[in-house]
Amino acid sequence: MDALSGPPTVPSDGPVAMPSGGPEGNERLTAATGAVLLVLFAVEGVTILFLGQLLTLHFFIGLLLTGPVCLKIGSTGYRFYRYYTGSPAYRRKGPPAPLLRVLGPLIVVASIAVLGTGVTLALLGRDTGPVPVLLLHKASFICWIAVTAVHVLAYLWRLPRLIGADLRRHPARHGITAPRRVVRWSLLAAALGAGLVVALAGVHLASAWTG
Repeated sequence: MDALSGPPTVPSDGPVAMPSGGPEGNERLTAATGAVLLVLFAVEGVTILFLGQLLTLHFFIGLLLTGPVCLKIGSTGYRFYRYYTGSPAYRRKGPPAPLLRVLGPLIVVASIAVLGTGVTLALLGRDTGPVPVLLLHKASFICWIAVTAVHVLAYLWRLPRLIGADLRRHPARHGITAPRRVVRWSLLAAALGAGLVVALAGVHLASAWTG
């Protein structure tokens, strides 16, 4: 996120340039995080199809997702904050399309609901009391699929360009400075690491459901 990317540079013969910070850096971080989430959610979807055999893996991936999901919410929330507080660079970049602006909060709510109910099921086991947590988990997942499908279709085609810009061998030629790129990928690695810690600490809770 561009809070760590430093001030923009001002060329002598052109407008303000923010080559790899500002909204561009934020967009690349969001894209990389989104690509990781796409892979993890795809694996999670496969486990749903074979839940009887892959329940433990389902628990593990679900808990692992907590880190990258938090980073994705943080990066998009930061863009939202900078835009609506009048940051010139983010105002020039402009908001997403109207439909995607409406879907954004719904995706955040649905993601939190899916993960929150999933973690609750892991902690409480089958005995969740009078609250139908399993039903809520299934319902929130259906809602999440519905809103996320549109989001993915809208942004999927941009992922190769945005991620490739950060992975090029000579990023400076494409307006990217190495320190800023390192910060972005370090944030993603830290999010995955945090999710991995949660997954390793909680995967044993699947045993309450495998009996």
